[in-house]
Amino acid sequence: MYTGTSIEIENITKRYKSAQEDSLRDVNLEIKEGDVFGLLGPNGAGKTTLISILCGIIPPTSGNVNYYIAGEKISESLRRNRVGFVPQEYAFYQELTPRQNLDYFGAMYNLSRKELVPRIDELLEALGLSKSGDKKVGTFSGGMKRRVNLAIGLIHEPSILFLDEPTVGVDVQSKNAIIKYLQETNKAGTTIIYTSHHMSEAEEFCNRIALIDHGRVIVQGALQALMAQHDSSSLQSLFIKLTGEEYRD
Repeated sequence: MYTGTSIEIENITKRYKSAQEDSLRDVNLEIKEGDVFGLLGPNGAGKTTLISILCGIIPPTSGNVNYYIAGEKISESLRRNRVGFVPQEYAFYQELTPRQNLDYFGAMYNLSRKELVPRIDELLEALGLSKSGDKKVGTFSGGMKRRVNLAIGLIHEPSILFLDEPTVGVDVQSKNAIIKYLQETNKAGTTIIYTSHHMSEAEEFCNRIALIDHGRVIVQGALQALMAQHDSSSLQSLFIKLTGEEYRD
């Protein structure tokens, strides 16, 4: 199985209009196919800006992002159908049911009815939403809404999946179920790029990480190797050692 580069990030810099400083500065990263790659850092470090650039939501001020599938570089036009994004904010229609939301977003990826029907059933079952598949999402608990958000990001079976705080604000049971399903998705071949403030969750979930602070990459590499290199017993202690203990806004 191919285990080379999935995403190559070259000298990405981003400065928003009227801003006095860069939000990102000369960011270089390599994400391998099959990784669960954690983009971690304090508030305001630039994580969400970087993910927004990688997903094509906003352009960089300078630099390039290259995507590869099985060693072949893919064009920007093809990228849309190979990449999934699960934002921290809910990205669905509250007045629709999970099934209707998945049907709508699946159609946006040009999935046929023959493809959509079994895929929707599969996701509802896997994420514990089958019994509520025809109820309005607006009536759901926070954990259930997170699972709907995740299902939408996965509807087109992306090769690369971006997750921005996928378990924020959910109960322990929902968090465990979400992480377990994501681990299964990764084992099936999906490369995952993940951000979170839950260090214990990230330590369990990620095999490689990059720590970002003040718009720059501080360290990147295999998680266990970085912890050993910096004499840290946990990801949280590594995080504090490299980013400091001061308050962040």
